[in-house]
Amino acid sequence: MTRSFSPVAVVAAFLAAAGALRSADDVPFVARLDKTEQRYVVVTPTGFDAKRANTAVVALHGHGSDRWQFVKQDRGECKGTRDVAEARGFLLVSPDYRAKASWMGPAAEADVLQILDELKEKYGVRRVVVAGGSMGGTAALAFAALHPDRVAGCVSLNGTANVVEYEGFADAIAAAYGGTLRERPEVYRSRSAELHADRLTMPVAMTTGGKDTVVPPASCLRLAEKLKALGRSVTLIHRPDGGHATTYADTVEALTAVIGRLPKEDADRGR
Repeated sequence: MTRSFSPVAVVAAFLAAAGALRSADDVPFVARLDKTEQRYVVVTPTGFDAKRANTAVVALHGHGSDRWQFVKQDRGECKGTRDVAEARGFLLVSPDYRAKASWMGPAAEADVLQILDELKEKYGVRRVVVAGGSMGGTAALAFAALHPDRVAGCVSLNGTANVVEYEGFADAIAAAYGGTLRERPEVYRSRSAELHADRLTMPVAMTTGGKDTVVPPASCLRLAEKLKALGRSVTLIHRPDGGHATTYADTVEALTAVIGRLPKEDADRGR
């Protein structure tokens, strides 16, 4: 008889074997863009070796939060992301990316690119999985569409794939993008992954809730269909009765689906 294990059970087994020893470093840096001090947090897994070709999960926080959300909060999206990173032996990197309302505007984009350069130099990172919830899920899709050459996998938890049509947080998005949709249409369009599905060449997973009124699921549902039509690797976890949240189990499943489709040598650091 073949026995199957859920992603949650596998992660739990890894964590039990590895123990809970993790260190979190708050890292300052001077932004190349404007010379301001910015920060990101690096959570190092047990047994980490910077001399190896490593993988990082870059976790992007939601609107109104900051770099500590995915490091400290116990909501399903945050704990699930932390646990998967630890179980797989990946770095967990959580940037401010111009907190608290970034929406992957040009300044946030520049900061994340600079952070990726630092991760490669300091920690031997060769593969990056971008992930996030709500604004962070939107930002993950946007960054992947903007820089597919820098992203090995993308996980969006309750994000939107189309900021051109999205009506929420309009003032904050305009501030991050340097103007309204009418004033800066190219910035909005370039960050709407649905409009650039062909650029999402990496494995993608998205979670959506049918009753989510904060970030409605329609654009991600359409994006999933476009990616399927293109023959891309896409996982959609849609909960018809779900709201604006992703459970721990669904977070683990989404991340596991993407990680399982990374090249073998980078998908798991031997755990």
